[in-house]
Amino acid sequence: MSELSLFKNAAALALLGDVKDNLTDTLAGSSGGATNRRISIKGGVFREILSGKEVRVNEERAMNVVLINAAPISRMFFAGTYNEGEVVKPVCWSSDTQTPDPKVPEDQRQAARCMDCKQNIRGSAPSGEGRACRFQQRTALMVEGDLEGSAVYQLTLPATSVFGDAEKGKMGLQAYGRYLKAHNTHAMSIVTEMRFDTSSPTPKLVFKAVRPLEEAELRNMIEMKDHADTIKAVTLNVSQMDGVIPAGVAKPSLFVEAPKAEKPKAVPKPAPADEEEVPEPMKVVKKTAAAVEEKSDLSDIVDEWDD
Repeated sequence: MSELSLFKNAAALALLGDVKDNLTDTLAGSSGGATNRRISIKGGVFREILSGKEVRVNEERAMNVVLINAAPISRMFFAGTYNEGEVVKPVCWSSDTQTPDPKVPEDQRQAARCMDCKQNIRGSAPSGEGRACRFQQRTALMVEGDLEGSAVYQLTLPATSVFGDAEKGKMGLQAYGRYLKAHNTHAMSIVTEMRFDTSSPTPKLVFKAVRPLEEAELRNMIEMKDHADTIKAVTLNVSQMDGVIPAGVAKPSLFVEAPKAEKPKAVPKPAPADEEEVPEPMKVVKKTAAAVEEKSDLSDIVDEWDD
């Protein structure tokens, strides 16, 4: 499909009308019922997580989705080494990448400002490379093949999948958002391909526009963008609902059953390889103090270390 037919979608523009495009602004890094579904990119494959349990794996290198919401970029710091399968609570985290979240206990705050924090220094990671405090961005999406349904997934992207300029047609999330904005196109009005960048030593996704949505699909996206499941996907973590897989959940065709295996005994392992180093994003800080919006409880974010 040519870019002309992809972006000059009169039906999409007519349906979207005056809908404010906060999503594409968020993806571009602009300054301006509870979900229990999650997609993990651990190990360089797409893994479907329901209620904290891995139930299906997609071995394909790419997946087509529609992005319907996204949270601002945040940061998390975990102390010590990581053991496979262990649920680890972050020691300190930031909802705006500028200061620790108000819910971080005083004795756990690493610094008053992120820019002054020792965990934000290159080389502070356990391996000696990269930063110990990592950037990430939560997104809410729906999988192609079920775009007229209601199954919303949370996908938490590492810094390498968010930042960076477009190179050889490969766009991280921010570059992709800027690309869509330049074409006056709502992110939720098109199918987006998420593809693993095989040249990266750690799991990294790049994004590409595939096709405009059909009218019925787009109508559903407009309805789902403010759905309770969508909002919770970008503000809460599914770990609080771990342990029960809901009945009647359809199996997306892009996933295959994950092999069953006995749960191995916990064995300490070295910390996972750090993400590729990426430049810290520049952000304009307003001089007037603004009230920090209250975020999720500590228990809402304990399951994001493995993404």
